[in-house]
Amino acid sequence: MNATILHESQGRIRIKLKQKRMTLEQADLLEAWLQSRAWAHQVTVHERTCCVIIYYAGDRKPVLDDIRSFSWTQAQHAIALPDHSSRALNREFEEKLVSKIVVKAACMLFLPPPVRIARVIWRMIPFVRRGLRCLLRGRIQVELLDALSISISACQRDFGTADAVMFLLEIGELLEEWTRKKSVEDLARCMSLNVDRVWLRTPQGEVLVPIAQIQPGDAIVARAGGVIPMDGVVLEGEVTVNQASLTGESLPVAKRPGGAVYAGTVVEEGECVLEVRQASGQSRYDQIVHMIEQSEQMKSAAESKAAHLADKLVPYTFAGSLLSFAVTRNVARALSVLMVDFSCALKLAMPLAVLSAMREAGRSHITVKGGKFLEAVAAADTIVFDKTGTLTYACPKVEKVIPFGGEDPREMLRLAACLEEHFPHSMANAVVKEAKRQGLTHEEFHSKVEYLVAHGIASTVNGKRVLIGSAHFVFEDEGCQIPEGEQERFDMLPAEYSHLFLAVGGQLAAVLCISDPLREEAASVLAALREMGISKTVMLTGDSRRTAAVIAEQLNVDEFRAEVLPADKAEFVAQLRKQGHTVMMVGDGINDSPALSEADAGIAISDGAALAREIADITIAADSLWELVELRRIAMELMRRIHSNYRFVIGFNGTLIALGVAGVLPPASSAMLHNLSTLGVSLRSMSALPPGRKKT
Repeated sequence: MNATILHESQGRIRIKLKQKRMTLEQADLLEAWLQSRAWAHQVTVHERTCCVIIYYAGDRKPVLDDIRSFSWTQAQHAIALPDHSSRALNREFEEKLVSKIVVKAACMLFLPPPVRIARVIWRMIPFVRRGLRCLLRGRIQVELLDALSISISACQRDFGTADAVMFLLEIGELLEEWTRKKSVEDLARCMSLNVDRVWLRTPQGEVLVPIAQIQPGDAIVARAGGVIPMDGVVLEGEVTVNQASLTGESLPVAKRPGGAVYAGTVVEEGECVLEVRQASGQSRYDQIVHMIEQSEQMKSAAESKAAHLADKLVPYTFAGSLLSFAVTRNVARALSVLMVDFSCALKLAMPLAVLSAMREAGRSHITVKGGKFLEAVAAADTIVFDKTGTLTYACPKVEKVIPFGGEDPREMLRLAACLEEHFPHSMANAVVKEAKRQGLTHEEFHSKVEYLVAHGIASTVNGKRVLIGSAHFVFEDEGCQIPEGEQERFDMLPAEYSHLFLAVGGQLAAVLCISDPLREEAASVLAALREMGISKTVMLTGDSRRTAAVIAEQLNVDEFRAEVLPADKAEFVAQLRKQGHTVMMVGDGINDSPALSEADAGIAISDGAALAREIADITIAADSLWELVELRRIAMELMRRIHSNYRFVIGFNGTLIALGVAGVLPPASSAMLHNLSTLGVSLRSMSALPPGRKKT
């Protein structure tokens, strides 16, 4: 790419492309390509001037090398642009806004008075029609107030005021539509799928390719635990798909050849080849936009309260106008009251504040599925954590194998690995990895294995039943015994480890001690959450009580429960809610899904089970638990902003009404100030929330 450096400073460079014009698509493509570079911190492309502003980290040489190597053709193959462009949306509304202002100015300067009057009467028709529609439905809404104020001005032959009011209303509606659409699209882009590569089936076999290269008609492979990245039809195989995120169905749906599958749904079991019908997951984007715009159940109580209050205040505004006319006999004063209503600001600013907060959360790698969940996070007084993969790194390691009944520890590790290799969860991977490290081969010499979720594995070896799993599974469910004379050794098992129990023929044969280090930031995050108003912290785990007690002490949690099953976790969360607590639940596994669904705000870790992410209300990245603190900050600042907006809207518009009744403000001025205040509070609602505490 040919470009000239216009300005440069530490970590920032401004360049100008050597081309006369740049299309919107080219600007989006260049910005996305530059933003994907490892050094990129922030990139802004100005398509009108063909200028690019780049903020980068590190040395400038890689930046300049990448800019020199840029090719439009290569970028088109490497980057999948969304069908919906924020840049195109801005251009569309900018042109509409400029057009309205230019037309208004031209009419005032060049049209003779009779033509201007005729134009005002023509433009009145849509406003009057909407007002009459409200009246016929028996509803006193803001459209009726607008129609009355415009009609009364026209009847008094004050066409200048009627024209000014309609112009301000049209500008206000345009800005409202612009800000709302932009907020919704920015949020939807944050929530869209982030699948970079997919397995493409070719005559030579399966090939891992960038998703941007996939076209309708291609065949891709989807496996258990994976997210389906594109809409398609099953060609081969049978799978069960969790579609809760799109349809709300609580049970997985079986999909066979010919069945349709949708982007964003999760394969729970099986494997299939599907024919792509729509590339790049764009339908998923549209579904998210539709969800944000239409899903009333996702609105926070504050948003619903604002909408209801706005509707309730319209009749009072109407009554105030009539009262003003009855007392003063001055039509201008009555019109000044009609020009001011509370509904515009209340109905627009509150949802915009929520959408802006959700977008800000998205920039912090936090996905929030609805405003009511942010409100729940702000109100929460209790947080419940799953242990493995949430408070720990979910990278367990076998530290030692303690044999019982005279068994050889290496042989017991070999046997455990032989069973566990069929079920690739983190504990199983640790066992298989340790066996491989010790050079132990584990050929298939057992019968078919049976996996019991959240319990363990059962099989038969040399005619004996072999079990591996939790203490609850091995000793309580299966009734296995500790070899005679070894109870004391069993009681001395090191409490700092998690334990996998291996039993052969009804007797304990070995205990595998597994370490799963705590996240370095876990204790500090819990302390920060307490400072932010969380009064109760709880840890739930399937580990033994002794192991759980050690970890709970390290984290200083208020309460912990050990050896819990998935149903137990959900029941515990339900009991907390019955006691009057507002509960956040944080987990990452399939077995956490019931509890995530039960909580006021279920929070999943992004690299956990796909099912947990789909069921959860909020998803945070796996990098750091500090995102929980950021989430709490955003939620609390959002509620402060909403309450501040309430006070401003009621106070400012109330003042306008009082000044209108007193005759200080004419109708046109009231309308202008009202619309400016609505725009101002909306822009404030879209601005960034105050920063939180620094991560340490």
